[in-house]
Amino acid sequence: MNYSAILFPFLGGLGLFLFSIKYMGDGLQLAAGDKLRYILDKYTTNPFLGVLTGILVTALIQSSSGTTVITIGLVAAGFLSLRQAIGIIMGANVGTTVTSFIIGFNLSAYALPIIFIGSVLLFFVKNERLNNIGRVLFGFGGIFYALKLMSGSFVPLRSSQVFMDMMVNLSHSSILGVFVGTFLTVVIQSSSATIGILQGLYQEGLIPLNASLPILFGDNIGTTITAILACIGSTNIAKRVALSHVLFNLIGTVIFVIFLTPFAYFIEYMQVLLHLSPKLTIAFAHGSFNIVNVLIQFPFIGLLAYIVTKIIPEKEDEKVYQAEYLDRNLLESAPILALSQAKKEVIVMLKKSIANLNRASEYFDTRNPKLAEKAITREEEINNLDHDITTYLTDLFKQPMSEKNSEIISSILDSTRDIERIGDHAIGLVNDVKYQVKKELDFSDSAREEVVILHSIANEMLQKTIISLEKNDKNMAIEALDIHNRIYVYEKKVRKKHISRMNDGKCGIKAGLYYVDVINHFTRICDHARNINEKVLNDQI
Repeated sequence: MNYSAILFPFLGGLGLFLFSIKYMGDGLQLAAGDKLRYILDKYTTNPFLGVLTGILVTALIQSSSGTTVITIGLVAAGFLSLRQAIGIIMGANVGTTVTSFIIGFNLSAYALPIIFIGSVLLFFVKNERLNNIGRVLFGFGGIFYALKLMSGSFVPLRSSQVFMDMMVNLSHSSILGVFVGTFLTVVIQSSSATIGILQGLYQEGLIPLNASLPILFGDNIGTTITAILACIGSTNIAKRVALSHVLFNLIGTVIFVIFLTPFAYFIEYMQVLLHLSPKLTIAFAHGSFNIVNVLIQFPFIGLLAYIVTKIIPEKEDEKVYQAEYLDRNLLESAPILALSQAKKEVIVMLKKSIANLNRASEYFDTRNPKLAEKAITREEEINNLDHDITTYLTDLFKQPMSEKNSEIISSILDSTRDIERIGDHAIGLVNDVKYQVKKELDFSDSAREEVVILHSIANEMLQKTIISLEKNDKNMAIEALDIHNRIYVYEKKVRKKHISRMNDGKCGIKAGLYYVDVINHFTRICDHARNINEKVLNDQI
């Protein structure tokens, strides 16, 4: 047997398949714009909507792993609860079956013309929307051409007694089949690819249905490896989402392995009834497995969330803050009280922004990557609070209010934006330090000490800003504004020293440019704190 005639087309086809499905998914994501995170955030208010949203998004981007990774990020940032995330993951498992159904329609004869049309739209058309459609078509055609290559490579295996004996052994051991499917998906990092291979083998008559199904179940377990990799080094919250993904597919596999024989009879019956091709039969089995698995486990989402929380308990410092004071019942019944509650939430947001600035400054000093990761996670939490407060105050505007209170609402909205920008500057500092670490740039001891002092001055002003805002303390607001003047005096002094160090060759040009960016973050932060204190002085907040 000519093994190169089997191996080379198979590996080439597999590589083309993986590239094509990613390229098609990228095109779909570009066509969808930045709306995917918005959809996942907005339309998942309960687990049922989460399932539907998971199906939609995964069908759009052609990657359940991609949906899962986005979901983990949203949960870690506090945009989604664990129950909502589990609903999305269940939907993602159903959505990914769209790929296997696409593969099931044998369009290999049209693969090359589709690739050509996609290439024309990519290289000869300047319209961005048509470019994205070109990406989708190029990837779509590439998938079918890759499948044709892989299917052709399987034909010589019909005469291999060793291969046929292996398939017989698989048909007698469903557990072994599950392990094979899991292993292949973990190695290839694409359940769509392993299912495509399985469809090819089944079409060529190289593997019986009762051996195909356990491999199919194992593919669903293997695809969870992406979620596991996505949460390595992340928070326990993210790890719970990944674990729920693993448990969902694992529980489903155990159930279907137990009832493998009746499930196989059902698939065979539907194959005959619907006149399904071998590839569509595997796609139908994949879809049936995931849909029934969702129907079985959906009522137990709360239990699944409880189990993963018990297995991976929540650490005190990893609790994701959800808005505590924004009671929507107060909007109509007691709008004045609602305004007071909104101000409390703004103070919480300010404290969180200050905490992130402290993390960023500590990261500057220690270069500890865990501080950077935590700061980035908490920044998303701050952005979430900003969104919630803005929405709440916008709705409060619609209620009957005095002119004075309407002005206060407007001022609080302005202050919320200032606080959000303080958080942005903290992340800007983190990103600057990351670049310095990557490029192996370093500051002199004098420069590092100056940054510590700048942080100390900014932090002092921010602490006084909290008191002035909480207590409407005008004296404290004046003290905070005095510190604002002090930081600008010190910044001018630092800049002169910095120029002197550069002239003396004690500081490199490139490091020197980034040092200017670093000190700018602290002065801009104090500018935003000044805006808040001025509103306190003018009775605007």
